[in-house]
Amino acid sequence: QVQLVESGGGLVQPGGSLNLSCTASENIYKMAWYRQAPEKQRELVADITLSGKLNYADSVKGRFTISSDKAKRTIYLQMSALKEEDTAVYYCHGDNFYAKYWGQGAQVTVSS
Repeated sequence: QVQLVESGGGLVQPGGSLNLSCTASENIYKMAWYRQAPEKQRELVADITLSGKLNYADSVKGRFTISSDKAKRTIYLQMSALKEEDTAVYYCHGDNFYAKYWGQGAQVTVSS
């Protein structure tokens, strides 16, 4: 069973920055960050493939950066210029075509 372990998140003021990381127990074809705000559907934030192809939601383009360290089987999400509407639980997701995996979630709260 593939495991995804997240770290990071927390409380930050609007305009601030936070980082998230997610380490997988084995290599995964595509890894992503999703988020779910209270009473809203879970949405894709950004994803990255093993070949390095990137994809971002329009709402975070220019503010968030997804990256990976293949040797560490880890992806990162650098979040800057955070807004209150970025407040959500952020989930790491792994996609190996035949199986999907989720991390435990990390709370990100943007508030003054």
